[in-house]
Amino acid sequence: MTPWEIQGTELVNCNCSFGCPCQFNALPTHGFCEAMGAIAVSSGYYGDVRLDGINIAVVFQWPGPIHEGKGTCQPIVDERTAPEQREAILKILTGQDTEPFATMFAVFASTLEQAFDPIFTRIDFDVDVDARRGRIHVEGVFDLVGEPIRNPVTGDEHRVRIDLPHGFEYELAEIGSGTSRSRGNIVLNLEGSYAQFARLHLNNKGPIRHRAAA
Repeated sequence: MTPWEIQGTELVNCNCSFGCPCQFNALPTHGFCEAMGAIAVSSGYYGDVRLDGINIAVVFQWPGPIHEGKGTCQPIVDERTAPEQREAILKILTGQDTEPFATMFAVFASTLEQAFDPIFTRIDFDVDVDARRGRIHVEGVFDLVGEPIRNPVTGDEHRVRIDLPHGFEYELAEIGSGTSRSRGNIVLNLEGSYAQFARLHLNNKGPIRHRAAA
């Protein structure tokens, strides 16, 4: 198994209500799952290949709950990457060189019926996790805007976080509202639904923990 490790920031928008039942081992809000998002890798490696500064993105669609499978996926990789970086990051994205079900990449890969050929294009990523704000533009594929949840009476920003001491993606995520549109092989239209802003630190064995479990 080739050793790898990445640190970075993610913003993901799915079609579920705020809170996303997946985070609580419950069934999806509407009975099916749709999502898109991106990760900006601040530092990382796959064997001898450096992955610093690479942006990656993905669009997912499942006809039912994720664990029932039959999903489709559109992987997207930063056009600035060299061939060896593309090969490396795609192996991570598809759950290779990873202990079984140790990361979200490995879990989601096990549920897919179809994965489209990767797209190499421009990925603009501007995300502030603590402010719960962000914009992602994936040239020719999707656009995503994340913002804080608003109190329906006062309009004030509402802050809520999800803490997953034993999760396979993040330790702590800030939750907001996302709106996104995709085109191409998977066409989605999400409006004011669940968005998560998180800092990631992952390797072959899963998330690297920095916080003491409660």
